[in-house]
Amino acid sequence: MLGPITVWSGGRPIPVGGPRQRCVLGALLVHLGREVTVDQLIGYLWSDDPPRTARSVIQVQISHLRRILPDSIATTSGGYALDVAPDTVDLHRFRGLRDAAAKAEPQERADLLDRALSCWRGVPFSGVGSEYLDYSVVAPLREERWSAVVGWATCSLELGRHAEVASRLTPLVSEEPFRERLHHLLITALWRDNERARALAVYEEFRSRLADELGVDPGPELTALHARILQEDADREEPAAGAPTESGFRYLVRNDLPRDLPDFTGRQGPLRQLEEMAVTGDGRAKVCVITGAGGEGKTTTAVRFGYEAAKRYTDGQLFLDLYGYTSNKEPLDPSSALGALLRAVGVEPEAVPESLDERSALWRATLMGRKALLILDNAASYAQVSPLLLSSPGALTLITTRNELSGLSGARFLSLGMFDEESSLELFGRILGEERVRREPEQAREIVRICGGLPLALRVIAGRMLSRPKWSFLHVARRLGEQNRKFRELQVEGQSVEAAIDLSYQSLNPGQRHAFLTLGLMIGSTIDLAGASALLDMTVEDADDILQELVGMCLLDEPQGDVYRMHDLIREFALDRATSEFDGATADRSRARLAEYYLVTAQHAASLLGPRVRDAAEDERPGYRTDLGGREDAEGWFSLHQENLADTIEYFASKDNEDRAWKMAEAVWRFYALHGEMGLLVSSHERALQINSKQGNQRGRAVTLIGLGIAHYISGRFEEAMAYLTEAHGLLESVGDRRGIIRALGNLGMVYERMGRFADSAAAIQGVLDYASELGNDRIEALQWGNLAVLRQTLGDHREAIRCAEQAILKSVEEDQAETRVVAKRVIGEARTGLGELELAFRDLNEALELSLRLRLVAHQIFVRNSLGRAYRAAECWDEAIASHTEALALAEKSGDHSGDAEILHDLGVTYAVAGRPEEAAVELERSRAVAVDRNETHTIACAALALGGLPAPAVAPDRAHTLLREAEEIFTQLGLPEAEQARETLAALSETLS
Repeated sequence: MLGPITVWSGGRPIPVGGPRQRCVLGALLVHLGREVTVDQLIGYLWSDDPPRTARSVIQVQISHLRRILPDSIATTSGGYALDVAPDTVDLHRFRGLRDAAAKAEPQERADLLDRALSCWRGVPFSGVGSEYLDYSVVAPLREERWSAVVGWATCSLELGRHAEVASRLTPLVSEEPFRERLHHLLITALWRDNERARALAVYEEFRSRLADELGVDPGPELTALHARILQEDADREEPAAGAPTESGFRYLVRNDLPRDLPDFTGRQGPLRQLEEMAVTGDGRAKVCVITGAGGEGKTTTAVRFGYEAAKRYTDGQLFLDLYGYTSNKEPLDPSSALGALLRAVGVEPEAVPESLDERSALWRATLMGRKALLILDNAASYAQVSPLLLSSPGALTLITTRNELSGLSGARFLSLGMFDEESSLELFGRILGEERVRREPEQAREIVRICGGLPLALRVIAGRMLSRPKWSFLHVARRLGEQNRKFRELQVEGQSVEAAIDLSYQSLNPGQRHAFLTLGLMIGSTIDLAGASALLDMTVEDADDILQELVGMCLLDEPQGDVYRMHDLIREFALDRATSEFDGATADRSRARLAEYYLVTAQHAASLLGPRVRDAAEDERPGYRTDLGGREDAEGWFSLHQENLADTIEYFASKDNEDRAWKMAEAVWRFYALHGEMGLLVSSHERALQINSKQGNQRGRAVTLIGLGIAHYISGRFEEAMAYLTEAHGLLESVGDRRGIIRALGNLGMVYERMGRFADSAAAIQGVLDYASELGNDRIEALQWGNLAVLRQTLGDHREAIRCAEQAILKSVEEDQAETRVVAKRVIGEARTGLGELELAFRDLNEALELSLRLRLVAHQIFVRNSLGRAYRAAECWDEAIASHTEALALAEKSGDHSGDAEILHDLGVTYAVAGRPEEAAVELERSRAVAVDRNETHTIACAALALGGLPAPAVAPDRAHTLLREAEEIFTQLGLPEAEQARETLAALSETLS
């Protein structure tokens, strides 16, 4: 495989076919066990210029390969996947041996890498494929090989196998004439094998080639090695650590790490990552950058690792504070830093060169071949640390910084983040004692929440409490909660959270400072890129640049792409400074721009979720970028900003802007309702209602009353819902808002249906249809035809239900009306079940389920799964029916949408009954009746009572059955429904049995 693509069986090669077939097979082998799409295969074969028959050609190649590898190639949704044992493929056997070597001791590591390299027999995909294949697949594979070669050579040099390395690398460097690392290893091997002249010849040949063909010189590491060979006696081995050279220099092994904290905690994950990186033997010097905001514990983590890994770095553990973020101190310049480091390892002061480049070269040469750990603390920039980096294989440079050190290619970046609750409480326990934390667990958690898991803040609090034994966590929480006191409390013995943040703030340029303070004014706890551009009053591109700068300085988090948040304490710092540095009008304008962005985008997103009664012309004119392409984008945007949108309503209300408040409430209600966010739905609408009532805005009051009516309807409080919606209907009639009347009537129709007032429900829906017809609004007509279909199906009028549902489908032709089609298809499926047309019923219900799953309409999925349970029951598939009902209940519990619980429990009970399991039927029907009574669902109360009364003894005692059947008869009679006669007949049969 790692060479010309060949298949072997029983020790003999099997013909694979022409170049195209070998290329397809190779691609499947590289991506073993994973899908390779048809588009990928086309790219591998023809780059950007495929023939018209490309897909047919691929299918033919796959067909031929299946004859060679029967039962091994599966067709996937987008392409193909090959399933064979990884250890039968050279590439994956190579990777397995290489990965095992990374965890092995030197002797075994060298042997494993040697075996891994034996899997290579040439250039992968030679003679097949395209330019795209070469750079996307072949080039990375070859890099894996050279990385393994370097690892083997480095390990073998450590074991003293100088001649073997020189012999192995001599032909390989001709394959990669510009690969400097290979030449470095070959020259080192020759030199250590007393082949000084050959080593110098290889260097000169490489230097000349670089100069002639590329116009560059060898890098500083190779140049330093060349200088050492020239300076040292050819017959002598490389000086051992600590041995004096002719110049009298003696390398000093030292450990100058700061004190390790005895109560260190909470960073086991990062320490494991550092350990894994340190033991990975890839033959290179390693660099790791620990990033984080001030106070996250970067230095303490680096120091703890230094002590834990000291035995690995036998040539010393060096620590240097670069003062990148130290009050009243300028950052240490790299030349001074190198002078300190060189003197620390034994270079005489007079031997330290003057220029930065010379110091850097001497530093690398001095540490070459040594296993040392260098911790560069509080780095300010890439330019500051670049000349200090160790280059010796096996050495590690560990850098702590609050900045993104762009330019450090090949470095590992480790972001610490904040402590979780468990680590925070553990820190309190270690400093204050476990007993003190156990006495006030909830109050301790409150302190953790206030501190946001910032280690420095937690240590400051613990330090203050340690010196004040009588202070309780409750007392500290009260002090932290007092106005303008938080940062005063978060300082002790020279440690200050505010000072730590201020040091980062002071490093910002004027534009960054202004953006940072303005972000402190954001509405809500997060902001996306488009919202930030509105808040900052700049283009999206400019906002992106400055946000990324603040992320790089650890003053802003990016929890997901183009979404930003500030740590609570950093946000408080920014808000406090913004309040003092910005005048009130400037701050108000910034927040108003963000609020307007939320309103405009919410209205646009709402229009993508489903039909709206409001005229789109009434929406605010978009002045901000809203890249929402469809329903899925709208769902994602609402989900991301749901808390921020509630805060925006509060913002509008606080500014007495009742018009914006109710418009925002109207825009968000559907998302909150569909996703069971009843708390946000009620609180946001109550706040909008409050300000609209205060300002006397009748239309705004009516709209928010409708939202509250919907919330109470979903929660099963039908009397309250009816009261809200009836009041809204009256207000809208008084102001002549026909579109608003449609919305009020439509929702009243749903409430009436749940209360069993079917005539009132039908009248309300018919009223909506009349209004919608006058307005020529097909969207509203489609929605109400769907509601009317639900009502007709509830009444058992299956043919009429199908007719109404088909009208809904006929009217819902737009892509964003899919929700209406889900309802219609579900009703048609239920009606066909009632008519005994089960094959068609399953088709319609499965179509409704598939569409609701694709659109992530959880509320509709609940009802469709229950309807499938009814269809399975009609087909006498009892187990499948019970499973569907149960799945509907589980989904309702998970989503928090319990609007259909009583109905589903009733259906589950009926299914148990017809399946001959009366005891289980009684349990579920009792639950159904209890839920229906609690929610005042009169019709379902009667249905559950009728089903319970029809169960045999002893599942339901005869006296209890008699009472239930009387209840069912009275309710059905009151509602004017034919089930009253069924209740009377069942009651008569029971009475006859008892007599």
